[in-house]
Amino acid sequence: ILLFIIGLVAISSATGVAHGGSLRHVKIQSVAFLLGTIAMIITLFFDYNTFGELSKVIYIVSILLLVAVLIFGVEVKGSKSWFDLKVVNFQPSELVKIGFIISFAKFLEKREENLNSLKGVLSAVLYIIPIVGLIILQNDFGTALVFIFFIAFMLFAAGISYKYVVGAIVLGILSFPLLWYYVFEDYQRKRILVFLNPEMEPLGRGYHVIQSKIAVGSGQFWGKGLYQGTQNNLGFIPERHTDFIFSVIGEEMGLVGSLAVILLFMLLLMRCIYIANISKDSFGKYICVGVMAMFLFHVLENIGMTIGMMPVTGIPLPFVSYGGSSLLTNLIAVGLV
Repeated sequence: ILLFIIGLVAISSATGVAHGGSLRHVKIQSVAFLLGTIAMIITLFFDYNTFGELSKVIYIVSILLLVAVLIFGVEVKGSKSWFDLKVVNFQPSELVKIGFIISFAKFLEKREENLNSLKGVLSAVLYIIPIVGLIILQNDFGTALVFIFFIAFMLFAAGISYKYVVGAIVLGILSFPLLWYYVFEDYQRKRILVFLNPEMEPLGRGYHVIQSKIAVGSGQFWGKGLYQGTQNNLGFIPERHTDFIFSVIGEEMGLVGSLAVILLFMLLLMRCIYIANISKDSFGKYICVGVMAMFLFHVLENIGMTIGMMPVTGIPLPFVSYGGSSLLTNLIAVGLV
């Protein structure tokens, strides 16, 4: 709730509400929070083992949703991962995160004993490929990375052998040149190069990061004050109500406000880990670990990209960034935990 309130204030500032801007984004975000809270409460009334029993159905529905968006979806910012519902756009991959965490948690629970056999590892890989592959086909590498991140954490929690972990890392390093030359599009290669040196395109691809770093740095200790951010109000920060919302917080609320947001996320993540530790069964533990890792990646990647520590991807800051699909998903995830 605190993260949402901070986010709503930042969204109202980013959309210029104090200077005569529209309340549309604030209203949509508030409605999404209300619907998400209702969904969270409904989730609380179900025994999570009921979702476990339906894990195969959830997995199939997740695949069908991702196939449907490839066929009937609309392209937004280069990614065909949205349904146009006329009033708002809906991103099914957000709900699929929850669906896959549930179904993969059940998959791991059933295969705990033989997970470290060759058959166990291959079956896990075959289970993962359809979901991650369909998201990559949507041209949404940011979301694909979220899945890979929380899948790795869930496998680690299930006790996968270090030899497979090391093997996967070595394979990833060795395959990078092939990905670079034969898989990555030109804009993706440029995105990585600009991450390493934003000044190579200061008015092009590096513009986002440079302006964001100026905003966060200029906030100094106490910030410039709510609705007083010059980088924000003069429109220098791109996508400032969604992907770069932390830049607005950094500029207007300063180091104090930024640390408050990070501390709230730390408490949330630690709570997820605590609940994973006291879970009655492995299925519950894996759900908590999956949700925790999902939040962790979003926080690291989103805050990291606003201060030039991570490449720029379209990954929102949970509960804070504007986006109904993301907020709804995160609240349901909290309900599950």
